[in-house]
Amino acid sequence: MIAKILSLALLASAAPAALAQPLACQAPDTVAAPPAAVPDGPVRRLPITSYVLSLIWAPDFCETHAGDADATFECHGKAARFGFVLHGLWPDAAHGTWPQWCPAVPPATTQVPASVTRQMLCTTPSPALIAHEWAKHGTCMAASPQAYFAQSSAMFHALHFPDMAALAKRPHLTAGDLRRAFAEANPRYPRESIGLLVREGTALQELHLCHDRTMHPARCELLTPPDSAELRITPPAS
Repeated sequence: MIAKILSLALLASAAPAALAQPLACQAPDTVAAPPAAVPDGPVRRLPITSYVLSLIWAPDFCETHAGDADATFECHGKAARFGFVLHGLWPDAAHGTWPQWCPAVPPATTQVPASVTRQMLCTTPSPALIAHEWAKHGTCMAASPQAYFAQSSAMFHALHFPDMAALAKRPHLTAGDLRRAFAEANPRYPRESIGLLVREGTALQELHLCHDRTMHPARCELLTPPDSAELRITPPAS
């Protein structure tokens, strides 16, 4: 599966260049391994039927979470400036559920090594989130943190992004406008494979890319909001 992800990433990287993410980032020389995440729900071992690659729109996150202790590097660090960041790669199951918190084998792999955390910090700029994504989602689809983050980061870095600053300034912006711009920058993703998570009805929080069980783009089961819905994008820092 890792070879397939890397192959798909190389194909996607041949698309026309667009605004790269992050806008700027330099990881610290030394990063401590984050504590293993504490489960927030039951263990669920279920057959995987599809996947979602979830991207956080960092300017909106920082607008609403600037006071969080774990948001310092993402929102206040002088060494980093972000647009989209990787939330995670999530396995899904049938009937609107998903596998989660699968016991890692061996148990020692429930903690993400410091070296992997540092490698991921400019992609997922939160050690606590990195630990959470591996423990909740990665353990159900990969043998190690290294393998899981190799998959998710390869998919993320193969993406091209539209000019989000220009979209943020566009009057009467809609969800369909963003889907169209993202699909034009990434021809392998049809518009129906692009889901959006919005805050207070209009503010962009996340972008979700839906995939089938072979990791090819697929129609999202629940495509919200509709293309006609009003959308507000918090502008990236200049």
